[in-house]
Amino acid sequence: MKNNKKIFKYFELGFDILYLLSALGIGFYLLLSSDKSVKTLSGIMAITLVAGDSFHLIPRIKVILYDEREKFQRQLGFGKFVTSITMTVFYIILWNIGLMLFEPANFNIITGVVYILAIMRIVLCLFPQNKWLDEESSVNWGIYRNIPFILLGSAVSMFFYQFRNVVSATQFMWLAIVLSYLFYIPVVLWSKKNPKIGILMLPKSCVYIWMLVMCIYI
Repeated sequence: MKNNKKIFKYFELGFDILYLLSALGIGFYLLLSSDKSVKTLSGIMAITLVAGDSFHLIPRIKVILYDEREKFQRQLGFGKFVTSITMTVFYIILWNIGLMLFEPANFNIITGVVYILAIMRIVLCLFPQNKWLDEESSVNWGIYRNIPFILLGSAVSMFFYQFRNVVSATQFMWLAIVLSYLFYIPVVLWSKKNPKIGILMLPKSCVYIWMLVMCIYI
């Protein structure tokens, strides 16, 4: 059992490093090869993703290497906080990518609602009741702050689904968003009771790489 845990820890270590490097590489590729503003924005989105996830994954890597979770607990908690903010920004950027690609008419009100949901999510993340730095963070506040985030993701997913046939490169973006939330929600709800559910964050990360790869072909 101990050997299996050790093997998985090193698998996670390798996965986290590969994920960050892959997302970073795609981000720089999008920025450097950009011949249109939508690709530049996609590159910014990728860099935002990497920057935010680094705050959480680098402490995770330290925990694996040094096997001292308590020592890095505050870094892990702060990393989760930063990632929560940057993931919200990620979906706002993705929404704007969709606006640039599809040029929909009369979407000002819907766009306003999307921004309000993002602001609500960020404001809820700022409340001290989240107890980001504590080992036992608030499960209830984890749910509260994720309600507008789920609504935000749903709006972005439906947007890309509605215009899935307009740009072939993003025809499955809606599905990637849905999958990312399907992997994410169980972690929010049940990972405190069953830490093994946290493994769902690995396929969630793979989905984000898929989303970035789609942006290459825009």
